[in-house]
Amino acid sequence: MKKKIFSGVQPTGNLHLGNYLGAIKNFVSLNNDDKNECIFCVVDLHAITVSQDPAILRENIRETVATFIASGIDPKKSIIFNQSQVSAHSEAAWILSCIARMGWLNRMTQFKEKAGKDKEKASVGLYSYPILMASDILLYDSTHVPVGNDQKQHLELCRDIAQKFNNDFKVEDFFKIPEPLIQKEFSRIMSLKDGSKKMSKSELSDLSRINLTDEEDQIMNKIKKAKTDSLPIPSNVKELNSRPEARNLIGIYSSLTNSTLENALGNFSGKNFSEFKENLSEILIDKITPISNDIKKLLKDKSYLDKTLEDGCEKANKIASKKVKKIHDIIGF
Repeated sequence: MKKKIFSGVQPTGNLHLGNYLGAIKNFVSLNNDDKNECIFCVVDLHAITVSQDPAILRENIRETVATFIASGIDPKKSIIFNQSQVSAHSEAAWILSCIARMGWLNRMTQFKEKAGKDKEKASVGLYSYPILMASDILLYDSTHVPVGNDQKQHLELCRDIAQKFNNDFKVEDFFKIPEPLIQKEFSRIMSLKDGSKKMSKSELSDLSRINLTDEEDQIMNKIKKAKTDSLPIPSNVKELNSRPEARNLIGIYSSLTNSTLENALGNFSGKNFSEFKENLSEILIDKITPISNDIKKLLKDKSYLDKTLEDGCEKANKIASKKVKKIHDIIGF
């Protein structure tokens, strides 16, 4: 049986190396495997849990689609669509919010982190975000969902909601219970300026990240200026644990070359970081520059990007609307 895989990316704009290695690179591999049926969603409904400029949001949606395609996801093989154009997502989210329990949502650590100390001023959407995520996944009978550490808890909630619906309405296996897909040999990508912080577009310094639209000279400059320490590259992974910046750069190298941290260290053990950075820059340029060039070309063809979304939304709507109709019948609408 084929795996049915669903994943979403927020259209925040200016996607970077962390987004690529943490998600998109894996999406491409999943897309290329004939054993998988993949749906990749631009989760624009999730994006408005915080304030958005409408014009910028619209362009960010297109840029996310362009990044998918430029990275190697084939829209003829996988469904690419934006969430807001398939109304079943919003409708199912309301129904599932009547199944989910407050205690479940209160345990979600990501809301606590994003809302901060003054959570009374956070939007209700930010609080109920995981229920919409559950709707996204369950509408397509997804069997597997690629998740990072920050989304594992949300997927567990999705599984709880699916199980409770099935039990409450005595419809065994109506909602499939999705399994997580965890990347093997993946290192979380951190800031180039501070190895204790996740790489982020919100960090003020552009030197902290490799943007997927960066050009060759920008990549070389950023890696050259990336923070390291004065010690040579160690021979074992254990020694990296107390050296966050060194671990981050070695992790980027291993992720780009599809190798283990041990193998990466074996290639550079005892050498200084100047030599390693030259190698890392070359690999990054080979991988990122073609993607950057294709993103820029695709962004000039808005009609193609819009047509890709239109086609994807039509396919997604056929699947999701059928599921919602069945939900209506089960509930008694």
